[in-house]
Amino acid sequence: MKKSVFVIMTASIIGLLAITATAAETASAVKDTIKALKPQTTCLVTGEPIDSSSHFDLQGQRIYMCCDMCAPKIKADPDKYFKKAAEQGILFENAQTKCPVSGEEIDKAIYADYSGRRIYFCCKKCVAEFKKDPGAVLAKMDKPAPKDAGKTDMPEMHHEGH
Repeated sequence: MKKSVFVIMTASIIGLLAITATAAETASAVKDTIKALKPQTTCLVTGEPIDSSSHFDLQGQRIYMCCDMCAPKIKADPDKYFKKAAEQGILFENAQTKCPVSGEEIDKAIYADYSGRRIYFCCKKCVAEFKKDPGAVLAKMDKPAPKDAGKTDMPEMHHEGH
């Protein structure tokens, strides 16, 4: 009986050590794959240092360039340049003031990172809506705000009570 208890206890300890080691390795691997985000310092087109007076806002992100001549290239294929920035670990300066889903004020604690963009929202419900169709929300962000921005007659976008 004592021998059986000893064997069971030994096996349990070995099992716990194996699980702990595996969890630590997994956590380390995840940490290694997450890039540290850094501000944009070079032009996405030329790789030259940015000129802080040469920029435009696209999908809530302020994109700096070395000169205004680079803007048409970025605007012609923004996904290419957002992807390039994401691969380099660039976090753009955010130019958002309103939630792209509801039109309400954003909460800087609630956001989603998507293909090189950090998009801020007013609530977690809007993050979930964004994840259903990111392309539609991003396209909406580039449209001029209507004169009655923030007012909506769409009930699914109504946010009273939170």
